[in-house]
Amino acid sequence: MKYSLLGSTDLEVSKLCLGSMTWGEQNTEAEAHQQLDCAVDHGVNFIDTAEMYPIPPRVGSQGLTESYIGSWLKNRADRNKLVIATKVTGPGRNMDYMRGGPRLTAEHIYKAVDDSLQRLQTDYIDLYQLHWPDRNTNFFGKLGYRHQEHEEATPILETLEALDELIQQNKVRYIGVSNETPWGVMSYLRLRDQYQLPVIQTIQNPYNLLNRSFEVGLAEISMREKIGLLAYSPLGFGTLTGKYLNGQQPENARCTRFKHYLRYASESAVKAATAYVELARDNGLEPAQMTLAWVNSRPFTTSTIIGATSMQQLEINLGSIYVELSDEVVEGIEAIQRKISNPCP
Repeated sequence: MKYSLLGSTDLEVSKLCLGSMTWGEQNTEAEAHQQLDCAVDHGVNFIDTAEMYPIPPRVGSQGLTESYIGSWLKNRADRNKLVIATKVTGPGRNMDYMRGGPRLTAEHIYKAVDDSLQRLQTDYIDLYQLHWPDRNTNFFGKLGYRHQEHEEATPILETLEALDELIQQNKVRYIGVSNETPWGVMSYLRLRDQYQLPVIQTIQNPYNLLNRSFEVGLAEISMREKIGLLAYSPLGFGTLTGKYLNGQQPENARCTRFKHYLRYASESAVKAATAYVELARDNGLEPAQMTLAWVNSRPFTTSTIIGATSMQQLEINLGSIYVELSDEVVEGIEAIQRKISNPCP
């Protein structure tokens, strides 16, 4: 395994982070524990989850993923060697079953962190992240920003002060954001300086060969401010593995079971994915490993979040850490990007 520092801290995290959002929906508790054991055996020390998981969110399954991690942690003596990251849910998305409708207010954050700690069966969370902003802005592939002058939004200062309180109480070590914009990240940094509050260490945003929008604006902030990218959806919902090409619908796969996951299913996305898969195979590479190795080779990437519903998938993803891409392959990737640029922002 390879490791990098988490933001501006001295905390080392594995370059591959084990994602968990299928646990409780597509994976059982026993399967989750098997994945965790396997990942740790391969040197992974970084585990990412969220209070709203599994995906898709449902009233009956919310919190199961954290609970599965908690039952696994309970039987381990190496909690101090593991880096556990979770997230507090932002507003909207038909989740009134969570605190009457989740927000990023101080009240909601205090309640959310206590519930997560209980489910995770731990005394502290290493990295506590804001799952998405509590304001009208562009995330989850939304384009065409429309400003709302008098929107109902939680002030970022209130959110940051609440996170500071959690750090003071030793419930949280470090903080991060997710699905954020350049304006949002810089606002957190401005308020940090103005009020002597904690600095955000990471930004968890989508980043893959079909969606390189992070490179516009956020990459420079990431490098200059030492706020590392935790890249999620590095395989574009599995599209970049090639498993959905030619009309295939693998059993139990996310896009097979949940037909509304269409972010990486457009005609241009399929065309680009086909080109990337062919590039990998022409160079003797597993498509998933080529894609993950490319994401992890970016200078702003702290860690790439991998997910799997089978042990075979997990082993392939873990093996990507040993893949070194040739100049020829990298140039091939860039040639495809120039031809079909960011089909899935």
